[in-house]
Amino acid sequence: MRDLSKDHELLSLNTATVRKQWRLDTIIDECARRGIRAIAPWRDQVAAVGLDVIARQLRDTGIGLSGYCRGGFFPAPDAAGLAAALEDNRRAVDEAKTLDAPCLVLVVGSLPGALQGKPAYTDIARARNEVRDGIAAALEYARAVGMPLAIEPLHPMQAAERACINTLEHALDLCDELDPGRSGMLGVAVDVYHVWWDPKLHQQIRRAGEDRLLAYHVCDWLAPTRDLLNDRGMMGDGVVELKTIRREMEAAGYAGLCEVEIFSEDWWSRPGGDVLDTCIQRHRSVV
Repeated sequence: MRDLSKDHELLSLNTATVRKQWRLDTIIDECARRGIRAIAPWRDQVAAVGLDVIARQLRDTGIGLSGYCRGGFFPAPDAAGLAAALEDNRRAVDEAKTLDAPCLVLVVGSLPGALQGKPAYTDIARARNEVRDGIAAALEYARAVGMPLAIEPLHPMQAAERACINTLEHALDLCDELDPGRSGMLGVAVDVYHVWWDPKLHQQIRRAGEDRLLAYHVCDWLAPTRDLLNDRGMMGDGVVELKTIRREMEAAGYAGLCEVEIFSEDWWSRPGGDVLDTCIQRHRSVV
């Protein structure tokens, strides 16, 4: 198991962690000042500054990516919506390639319209079929440009509106179906917030192996959790056995970065510099 205590070379910052405090260009500069060598930016944050501007800034600062957020949201109520979702995913692949990301993270979607409180249908089996078909089509394009796709299973509490793939086992079943040769072009993003509870987690991490483990996201699960989306904990403040999970990831062959991703009204209300400094300290001590 790698020793993180001496430095933060293996730390990446998912830029959602300080999205309320700073624009993406400022986040990059603040990371560079602290020796954080990688980030995982979100598409809306990139668009707000400009794709070419961000690509140039990353080159100038020497900061790389641990992933790009996000593709997915494949289900739709009709053929036109399915086609639009696929086209948007192709654009996301192109953006990830421009930024030299190691993978595009997929939050696959579920019942279309549910996020707005008006689901177009309630057949989750249909949504899962549309997700499978959407990933298959996106993968064909991603292969052509050399951009791996990482399916991120989300906690079952978000099964209706954000992702109908809710376990690592389900995500890996799709990987095996759509990429049986384990080409390295389709894998998973393991986010501890979403999978820490799963009794099959360690078994499925071992099943995934090096060629499927494309990204690793860390935060903590607070007890009690006050909000299903925006109450993630800073590492060490909750109940997740972070070192145990990382030990399993690395034993299975994962050698990538540990990406801090915290959606939290609490941490968003604090000065951005304090948040980054705390991320560094906790990364060294508890991740």
